[in-house]
Amino acid sequence: MSELKTNKISTNDQNNVAIDNALGLKSYTTAQRDALTSVAGDIIYNSDDAVTQYYNGTSWQSMQDPRFNVDYLVIAGGGGGGGAINNWIAGGGGGAGGYRNSYASETSGDSSSTETTLSIDPSTNYTVTVGAGGTGGAGNDAGDTGSNSVFATVTSTGGGGAGSYTVGAQTGGGSGGGGGTGSNAVNKLGASGTANQGGDGSNGDQHTGSQGPNAGSGGGASGNAGTNGGNGLASSITGSSVTRGGGGGGGGTTSARTGGSGGGGNGVTPNNNGNAGTANTGGGGGGAARNNTVGSNNGGNGGSGVVILRYPNSKTITIGAGLTAGTETTDGSDKYIEITAGTGTVSWS
Repeated sequence: MSELKTNKISTNDQNNVAIDNALGLKSYTTAQRDALTSVAGDIIYNSDDAVTQYYNGTSWQSMQDPRFNVDYLVIAGGGGGGGAINNWIAGGGGGAGGYRNSYASETSGDSSSTETTLSIDPSTNYTVTVGAGGTGGAGNDAGDTGSNSVFATVTSTGGGGAGSYTVGAQTGGGSGGGGGTGSNAVNKLGASGTANQGGDGSNGDQHTGSQGPNAGSGGGASGNAGTNGGNGLASSITGSSVTRGGGGGGGGTTSARTGGSGGGGNGVTPNNNGNAGTANTGGGGGGAARNNTVGSNNGGNGGSGVVILRYPNSKTITIGAGLTAGTETTDGSDKYIEITAGTGTVSWS
């Protein structure tokens, strides 16, 4: 026979029952629960699953918050490298796309702390956008800034386009674009990155005439800048460590600068177009370079971004129209998926 034991039961003005202390449900393991002779409406606490359950007349159902956590790595498109014209000009390297990571206490962009996972409701649509890389500068133009990548409330900012001779590096990028061989002190300056997403672009040298020096390099997602494109960051969100988000290398009229690890495009020596950043890494494009031969060269395009999601393996993702994605893959107690292009929605069941 069931017993109800309490020190005090009273009614309030609305005739509801009030109990002074917490209500303690009878605790059962799953095996003990299944051995019960139950009727619809029975309620127990399942000590194996750590959840309150009720019997609906056919099976036991859990009474719990249906939301679950999703980890993410959201990388924006990289910035394009700067172009170059004759008269010993070199373009800077594009900045890497903004880098935001919530997985496993790994470092996020600009050498910042891991971000907070997102709490997701099942059967609810969440927006995903994978940012394209910025186009490299043509001739004397700066490279274009890359496009933003988005997952739900998380937005990573496109990498900054790099400067050229008379056009300065583009600001507002996840990582800043590098300065070109500037026609003045302003145009040679690298641009700032976005806090907690990417580093600053390095400066180029002011153009002084024949055989101008190297251009600046794009900052990497790790926050590194300097002679070469800044190095990106490694993440194991897909089960193995992969480095992404490298800054582009600056072009050089004497020697070129290499792209940063994680997809940054290499800069080049005279009369060559800069190398593109690697697709789905957010790598910045490399800078072009030109000697005194009449003509021009283009900076490398920035690499496209990527959105990688990791979630409990009890859940199944639905990829909406407009998105390109790989195969949903199980890794231990989780699944992950890489979304490589497009704009659309995702949901889980």
